[in-house]
Amino acid sequence: MAKLKDHKNALVLRKAGKSYSQIKRLLGVSKSTLSAWLKDYQLSRQDLDRLVYKNEVRIEKYRQTMQNKRTDRLQKIYSEQKNIISTLSNREIFIAGLFLYWGEGSKTKLTSICVSNTNPAIIKFFILWAIKSLGVKKENFKIMLHLYRDMDIQKEITYWSTALSVSAKQFYKPYIKNTLNKNINYKNSYKHGTCNISINSVNISEKILMSIKALENNYK
Repeated sequence: MAKLKDHKNALVLRKAGKSYSQIKRLLGVSKSTLSAWLKDYQLSRQDLDRLVYKNEVRIEKYRQTMQNKRTDRLQKIYSEQKNIISTLSNREIFIAGLFLYWGEGSKTKLTSICVSNTNPAIIKFFILWAIKSLGVKKENFKIMLHLYRDMDIQKEITYWSTALSVSAKQFYKPYIKNTLNKNINYKNSYKHGTCNISINSVNISEKILMSIKALENNYK
């Protein structure tokens, strides 16, 4: 809770035009932590002009220059990697899905497969994998959301239904946690809750579990 409060206060101070050094002095938070929290909040020219200490202006300008260079470098790497992985074969999709399920999937049931995640992109890939590699029909997916009691349930069902292109009729009644979403994670990883998506099929479950076992044996 203390870190959450410090993070919120750091955002307020940064938006008010304070430098990293000023925020560090006020909150007692390390600059490495501030760098993670405030990397998307650069000071404007007006904010820089208002800083009292010339050394702080120099440091902020250097920080922004390095951040811009890093952004450009990452964009170049992203473009290169996107070209490499933009087209996956059916075999590659199947193997990628196996590794996803190996890391994120439920491996305790023999009657169904299930993945839970807060990231819609991961759930979307699971759907693609199940349809392309396992022959699952989209209407056979069952979804349950894990939400917090300060969330708008219908709004979150609509969000996930739209994000996944799945009918809202396929959603079970959500599981509501008694905690508040606003107190969970300062990076907003859980701002739409957790999506639990499953497929009921003994044959598919056995195929996936045995495929994962084969992977494990290959890399022991």
